[in-house]
Amino acid sequence: MGHGFDEPTSIKRNISTKMTVMARQLRKQFDNDLESFGVTRSQWTAIAVVARRPGATQRIIAETLDMSEAAAGRLIDKLCAEGLLERQAKADDKRAWCVSLTPAARPILDKVGKVAARLEEHTFRGFEEAELNQLSELLDRLYANINCGSEEAEPQKKRA
Repeated sequence: MGHGFDEPTSIKRNISTKMTVMARQLRKQFDNDLESFGVTRSQWTAIAVVARRPGATQRIIAETLDMSEAAAGRLIDKLCAEGLLERQAKADDKRAWCVSLTPAARPILDKVGKVAARLEEHTFRGFEEAELNQLSELLDRLYANINCGSEEAEPQKKRA
C-alpha cells in the first residue's frame, strides 16, 4: 500500500539505474586499465584537472574533484613530492598558491589519454555519428537538469 515495492519499475527509474551502473562500470574499467601503469584514480584525476586548468588553486582543484580542501592539499603535496605537480605563489593573493604540471606528469596524461580513447572506442562501437550527437544533446539536457537541481538545493543546505 504505497511502498512502491510491488509497483512496476518506471522507465525513468530504469534509466537512472542503468546510468548509475554504467558510470560505475566505466570508472572501474578505467581504473583497472590505469592500474597496470601504476597510476591511481586520485593521481590521474588531479593531474587531469591541473592540465585542463593550469594555475588552478587548491580550492578550485578540491571543488572540481568534489573533495575537501584539506584532502586536496594532501593529494597536491603528495604529487608535488613525486615531482608531478608544483606550486607557485599566486601573484594577486599571497595566501593562495597556483598549481601546475611538471614535465614528469606528461607521460601520465599520455597514458590516461590512450586508455580513455581505447575505452571510448569500445563503449561507443556500433554508434553512428548522428546517434552520438543525439545522445550528447540528451545527456546535456540531463546534466543541466541535475545541476539546476543541485544549485536549488545548495542555498537550503547552507542555511541549515
